[in-house]
Amino acid sequence: MDSNKKLVIITGLSGAGKSAALQSFEDSGYFCIDNLPPVLLSKLVEIMIDAPKTMQKVALAIDTRGMELFKALIGELDNIMAKGEVYPYLIFLDATDDALVSRFKETRRAHPLATNGVTLLDAIKEERELLTEAKIRANKVIDTSNLKAKELRHTLLDLMLESKQKPFHVQVLSFGFKHGIPIDADLMFDVRFLPNPYYEIELRPYTGLNDNVYQYVMNWQDTEVFYKKLIEMLKFMLPKYIDEGKSQLTIAIGCTGGQHRSVAISRRLGEELQDLYEFEVYTNHRDAKIEGKFDG
Repeated sequence: MDSNKKLVIITGLSGAGKSAALQSFEDSGYFCIDNLPPVLLSKLVEIMIDAPKTMQKVALAIDTRGMELFKALIGELDNIMAKGEVYPYLIFLDATDDALVSRFKETRRAHPLATNGVTLLDAIKEERELLTEAKIRANKVIDTSNLKAKELRHTLLDLMLESKQKPFHVQVLSFGFKHGIPIDADLMFDVRFLPNPYYEIELRPYTGLNDNVYQYVMNWQDTEVFYKKLIEMLKFMLPKYIDEGKSQLTIAIGCTGGQHRSVAISRRLGEELQDLYEFEVYTNHRDAKIEGKFDG
C-alpha cells in the first residue's frame, strides 16, 4: 500500500452533513468529488496511483442519490482493499430522525428517496436500511444530530487532517470605485471622505506608494481616527474568522480612482497586519496603474 495516497469516502444519511464534510477536506488540500458512482471507484484508484501530487489525497462523497448504483459500494471497497495499493477510509455521517426531518424542513429540499408519494420520515427509514452495511463497515461513524457545521469541521480536522485547513491569509486590495467594485471582497471600506491628493498638482501623477503622497494622506486627523478604528475592528474580527474556519479574507479599500487614498491606507494596513500576525498578508493595488505613475 502506498502510504502517501489517501482516499477518504464520506457517506451516510441525506441531510447528515456530507456536503459540509467534503468542503472541510477540500479546504485542507484534498481533491474532492461529490456523488461519485461507486462503480467508478476502482478506476479512480488507478488514476490516483499514476497521478501527480494533485491526486495524492482524494475525498469522495457517495450517497443514495445514485439509487441502484449505490449498492455497488461495498463490493468496490472489497476489490480496492484486496489489491492493497490504496486503503480507503470510510466515514459514515449519521443523525437522528428528528434532526434530519428538521433540516429538510428548514432547507425545503426534497429527500432523494421521497418520491411517488413516499413521506419524508419513510424515506429516512428506507435510507437507513439501505445504508446498514455501509455503517457497519465504516472506519468512523459521526453523529451530527447536535453538531453545527463548524463543530463537524473541527471533528473531521481532529480525525483526519494533518495540518488543519489551508493556512489562513489576508488579501488587502486597493481599488477605485469608478473602475468597479471588486466582486471577491469580504470586507469593503470607502475612504473617499479623506482629503484627496489628486487636487495637489505635484502629487497628482503619483500613487499612495510614493512617500510624499503617503504622508499627505496620513497627516490628517480624520485619517488617523479612521485608521485606528479600522485596525481595532480588524484585530477583533480576524481571530473570529479564523475560529469560524475561514481560510482567506479579502479586505478592499476604495477611493475614487484607486490611485492615492486607497493605496496609502492599504499600504499601511497590509504592513501592520503582517507585523501583528503570523499568517501571510498580501497587498495588491488593482487600479493604481490605470492613472498616473505607479510609485515615483
